[in-house]
Amino acid sequence: METPAIAAVTAAGLAHRVVTYGRVRDLDEAAAKRGIAVDRIIKTLVIRRGDDDYLFVLVPGDRVIDWPRLRAHLGVTRVSLADADDALAVTGYPRGAITPFGSRTRLPVIADEGIGAMGEVSVGGGAHGVAIHLEGAILVEHLEAQTVRVTRPR
Repeated sequence: METPAIAAVTAAGLAHRVVTYGRVRDLDEAAAKRGIAVDRIIKTLVIRRGDDDYLFVLVPGDRVIDWPRLRAHLGVTRVSLADADDALAVTGYPRGAITPFGSRTRLPVIADEGIGAMGEVSVGGGAHGVAIHLEGAILVEHLEAQTVRVTRPR
C-alpha cells in the first residue's frame, strides 16, 4: 500500500517499516496487531488554536492530553481538538489515520516528552489499518518537534 505518509517517509530516507494490520476496535487491539506495546503507539492529534491555526500533538497510546499543560505551553486560554472535517481538510487524512507525515499542510509539531527516547514507535500510515514503525528519536528529529510534557496517564 502506498499513501502520502509512506511516500514522504520513504522520500526523506528515514529508516522505517510499514505494518498493515486492518481495522481494529480499540488501541489494545491495534497494539496487538501492530506487534508493539500500547505506549509505543503514537497518536497524532490535530489541535486547533484559533481560526485556521492548527498544530500536531504526538501522544503516546497510554496517555491523554493534559489540556491545562498544553494551554500553558502554548500561552493561550483556549485550544480544542480539531473536528473531523477540519482535520481532514488540513491534513488530507481521515480521523483514525492522521499522521504528521505527508500532511496536506505543514503544521508545527509538539511531541510529548519522552517519545524521542522510546526506541521503536508506531505512527499512523495515512490509511486505516496502516502504520509506520520507526525510532522515536528519528520521528522527533525529522519533524523538528518541540518536546514538552503535555500529557497525563489515561
